[in-house]
Amino acid sequence: MSTGTTTEPGQAADAAIPELVIISGMSGAGRSTAAKCLEDLGWFVVDNLPPALIPTMVELGARSQGNVARIAVVVDVRGRRFFDNLRQSLADLDAKQVTRRIVFLESSDEALVRRFESVRRPHPLQGDGRIVDGIAAERDLLRELRGDADLVIDTSSLNVHELRAKMDAQFAGDEEPELRATVMSFGYKYGLPVDADLVVDCRFLPNPHWVPELRPFTGLNEEVSAYVFDQPGAKEFLNQYTELLQLIAAGYRREGKRYVTIAVGCTGGKHRSVAMSEKLAARLGSEGIETVVVHRDMGRE
Repeated sequence: MSTGTTTEPGQAADAAIPELVIISGMSGAGRSTAAKCLEDLGWFVVDNLPPALIPTMVELGARSQGNVARIAVVVDVRGRRFFDNLRQSLADLDAKQVTRRIVFLESSDEALVRRFESVRRPHPLQGDGRIVDGIAAERDLLRELRGDADLVIDTSSLNVHELRAKMDAQFAGDEEPELRATVMSFGYKYGLPVDADLVVDCRFLPNPHWVPELRPFTGLNEEVSAYVFDQPGAKEFLNQYTELLQLIAAGYRREGKRYVTIAVGCTGGKHRSVAMSEKLAARLGSEGIETVVVHRDMGRE
């Protein structure tokens, strides 16, 4: 496989050609899981892109001024013409010296039948026949592509977390995959966030709402924040909850979870939860966790 860069007419000489991974394999073998893993590792992922458009996708990435450095494309081969287009696209990529790898997800017939039966869905190629007929037809179509694959992963006995671990080992490099956190303040009177993974309650702290000079402000105000953290238990809670989150974060990484939403609540989502969310996000950021803060209900009152 050749590597490097080349310059096409109309393309900037310093345009960096993105690294490309093509994910294919048997239906039900884990293509979507593999693609999601690469997405979590920072790859730009395109699902079910027609093979003829792969070179165009790479060219667009080269024009992105480095914003799209790694592209993963998921393809499934369901017909001879489809396969011919893929073969031509691979030849075009090689001619342009694009660094590309093919990841092929394999699985035994028994495992694939079990997975399709568990979700009560037909195999895409079975037509009026049985699941095993569709598997056999797909395996025949993919035989040549499997032979060209740079990496074949047999998922017959793998669960989702184990497949993620294998992908991480191949594509994460020397760095541990990142965990990204969203810290969201909210008001209980407006309801719990439906997308929260973890919820903590700050209503054990005195409410600045009942301090007239603080009532108009939010937890972003220095005086409000100082009032909240001068209360008994506030700093201790921040310290101990941060330690707990470090423990949870390590487990999330081991289990392949890359995103977590931490909801911090108070009555109205204006004072206590906002101040605590800001401090908590800063602590997590200092621990190397990429963190963003969202104040869901601030300003609703």
